[in-house]
This record gives sequence, C-alpha cells and structure tokens, in this order.
Amino acid sequence: MLDVEASLAEAEADAGIVPAEAAASIVSCCRVEHFDVDTLGHEARLGANPVIPLVTALRELAGDAGDFVHFGATSQDILDTAAMLIVKQASGLVLYDLRRLAAAASTLTESHRQTLTVARTLLQHALPTTFGLKAASWLNAALDVGELLDRLARTRLAVQLGGAAGTLAALGEDGPAVLEGVAGRLDLQVPVLPWHSDRTRMAEVASVFATAAGSAGKIALDVALLMQSEVAEASEPSAPGRGSSSSMPHKRNPALSVAALASARRAAGLVPVMLGSMIQEHERGLGSIQVESLTLTELLRASGGAVGTMADVLEGLELDEGRMVELLGSDRGLLMAERLAGELAKCLGREQASRLVTEASRATAGRPAGGALGEEVIRRLPPGCGVTAEDIDGWQDPRGYLGAADWFIDRALARQRVAQAAMPASVPSTRGAARHAPAGTGPEEHGS
Repeated sequence: MLDVEASLAEAEADAGIVPAEAAASIVSCCRVEHFDVDTLGHEARLGANPVIPLVTALRELAGDAGDFVHFGATSQDILDTAAMLIVKQASGLVLYDLRRLAAAASTLTESHRQTLTVARTLLQHALPTTFGLKAASWLNAALDVGELLDRLARTRLAVQLGGAAGTLAALGEDGPAVLEGVAGRLDLQVPVLPWHSDRTRMAEVASVFATAAGSAGKIALDVALLMQSEVAEASEPSAPGRGSSSSMPHKRNPALSVAALASARRAAGLVPVMLGSMIQEHERGLGSIQVESLTLTELLRASGGAVGTMADVLEGLELDEGRMVELLGSDRGLLMAERLAGELAKCLGREQASRLVTEASRATAGRPAGGALGEEVIRRLPPGCGVTAEDIDGWQDPRGYLGAADWFIDRALARQRVAQAAMPASVPSTRGAARHAPAGTGPEEHGS
C-alpha cells in the first residue's frame, strides 16, 4: 500500500497536481518502519479497510505535505493495486518453482523413457507404459500452468485508480496521465477503465493460481499412490524424521505429498469464494474486497506451497525399477489382454476375439503370476485360425505395446527445451518497489 501511495504522489507531481517537494516528502515517509502495523490492523476495523488508518498516519508523518497524501484516490484504489503487486511477486516465486518442477520432471522423463511400468486406470492395472511417459505428463502440466501464470503476470495485473466512483473526477483532465504514471512506476498494466466492481481480473488470478496448485496436487497424489506398500515403486526424498509415524517405527509416509495435497485441496476450495465476489452492486460492492483480501492471501500461500513442495519431491524422487518389473509380471499376463484381443481380431473378428480373451482372463483367477492368460487363450483358439503359441508369446511382450510413448516423450521434452530457454534462472525478488520495503523480505522467506 505504501508503494502505491508513493507512486501516486510522484505521478501527481509529474502532472503538476502535487508540488515536487511535497511528493518527495510523502515518498520519504512511505517506509514500513514508520508505522505500527498492529495498530493499523486494529484501526482498520473502524472503516472496514486498512487504507483509512494508513492514510491518516501517513498524513501526520508527512507534515505540511500531508494534504497531498492520497490525493484523488479512494481506498479501493490502494487495496486493489497493492493486491496486484503481491500477486506479481507471488507469480514470480511460483513461476520459479514451476521451472524447478518442470526441470525435475524433464530429467525423470529422459532418464526413464525406457523404464517399463504399469499404467493404472481407476486404480487398476491397465496397460504397459514407461515411467518416462508418466513423468512427461507431469512435465507437460507444469509447462501448461507456467504459460498461464506467465501470461497472467505479463498482461492481466493492472493498476487500479478510479477515484471515488471510477471517474477520476478529482484529478480533472490530468487523471489519465496520473494513472499511466502510477502504472509505469509499479510495472503494472494500464486497464481500459477502473475495475472496482468488475472482478474478472481477480477471478482469473484465483483460477490460475488454483490451477497451479491442482497440477502439483495431481503429482502429489501419484507419488503418494506409488509409495503404497502394495506398489512401492517410488519414494519421496529421504531426510531424518521425514515421513515417520508417531506410533509405527517402520512407516515411511508420503509426508511432502500429503502437505502438497492439503495445499492443493485448500486452493480449490477458495476459488468459489473469489468467483462469488464477482457479483457486485453498481460501481462499488459491499464487502467484496474484504472477502477477496483474506481469500487471496490463503490462495497464494496454498498455491506456492503445493508447487514448491512438489518441486522438492521430484528433484529427489527415488524409484525402484526392480519393483516396476516385478509388478509388470504379477497379474498373470492380463496387462496384455488388449493387445491379444486386437491381434486375434484380425482372424476371429473383433467381437469373438474380445469374448475369447475376456473368458480366458476370468479363467486365470487364482493362478500364479506369469503367462496364465496366454495359456488360457491358446486353449480356446478355434482350429485353423493360424495363430501359434509363439505368436501369443510375442504379443505378450510389453515392450512391443508402447504405442506412441516415445513420440509423446519427445514432444514434451522439446516443449521443455523451448520453455527453459525463455525462463529466467534466478529466484525473483519479493521486494516490490525496493525503496519502500523493510529488511528481511527477500526470496529466502517465501516458504509455505
């Protein structure tokens, strides 16, 4: 809020509305250490927002320049623009963690593109796939979200300056110049018109951040399921005390994935609140910005927490390839049922082939792991169909039924190379306008 007030004073000085000396005095007062934040919080209840007590305190600090503080603006102008600055900072941090997430998924994709594993649909074994393709789906989702968030940060975060009723009447003909001056100083977009009661922008912010959290949550759920005792194909990176149980010393729980899942589900539950805030009265709404402020804070935290945590997980994910091979052969050959039905359809017709393989699959119940399905299929083959036992054995090789997995992996990796070249490598600053920020607000303090 102080960044916005300082930029407003400077822009109004440039337009000749505020004396340059007064603007300089206001800017020098716009430092967090000059204010008692607890007191501002308590006094905010009197006017239903924190801008009113902030402006009062700022005017007292500014002395003779106090009459020019907040000139021509309304409280919502300051709150909304401050929210945009916070979203911009959060966008940079989440984009950085999405880059980490994508890089880790890319490494897994490349190094495990030939690692056979079981694809599961509705939590049941479906077909053979590769772990590389599974990781490629994580990679592609991270890139999708990164594009959404990058677009949001570049094109949809706009300054709010409309004055009491969205006309900037108090600034006269200089209003547009002041608006552009504030936007330029804060590196925000100039909106087509004030958006006091048009909350499309805020709804988009909520949706994009919740989508980021949801993508991370999907990966978290996959990892947690892969860590099940019955599966045990993957483990989160180990650390002393991580994943331990208070009562069962043998446990290695998916603690990081649990935390990310909690954040993702929390984010999803907050979006309806932001969407509900779109329905407002006339030029200014009743209580909507207050609801948004509280909700947005939680939503940004949840999104950042989910994405950052899963970047940590994928960077140190431990895989058990031997267990993947073991599970491939644990279902009596049923994993290759679709291929067998497809090949037999060439001589038996699709309906008869499907019925034969279905009956053979059911007949394998209770049989040991191995090629039970192939044996049952051979027993049921009609004479003269031309299919041999060697054919059946060949069709049960999972490496021969991976379809376009390699092609899809190549596409995901190519997309990652393009995205990586375009994204910054450094952690973005969370300082906003640095001259107004207190010490100790750097990127090292952005943890969830």
